Amino acid sequence: MTFLHVKHTEQCIKYGRTGESRFQEEESMANQKIRIKLKAYDHAVIDKSATKIVDTAKRTGAEVSGPIPLPTQKEVVTIIRAVHKYKDSREQFEMRTHKRMIDILNPTPKTVEALMKLDLPAGVDIEIKL
Repeated sequence: MTFLHVKHTEQCIKYGRTGESRFQEEESMANQKIRIKLKAYDHAVIDKSATKIVDTAKRTGAEVSGPIPLPTQKEVVTIIRAVHKYKDSREQFEMRTHKRMIDILNPTPKTVEALMKLDLPAGVDIEIKL
């Protein structure tokens, strides 16, 4: 056994730990991240929601990366205006889905609680990953 291994074992016994040391626990807590993905059809609504989330996270002391704009998904539907003939007369409709991503680094319990209480508009889809 090396000197460092003996020191580590003594610290584990001193702090009542048999598995990982307290340094490894603190390190794993510091590496947590919350990833929030937002989707909406209206870009103004999604931008307001993203700024609300960023302001709330910064107010509680967490580091924030974003909002990062992701590629907009565009779905185009073409229909024929007439019922029987006149195939050259067509109309196109499109639906755009705007997306944003926000990473919250080193979240505190206050951050999680504040995000749970946050009131966002109805037209925004939120996906949260820890």
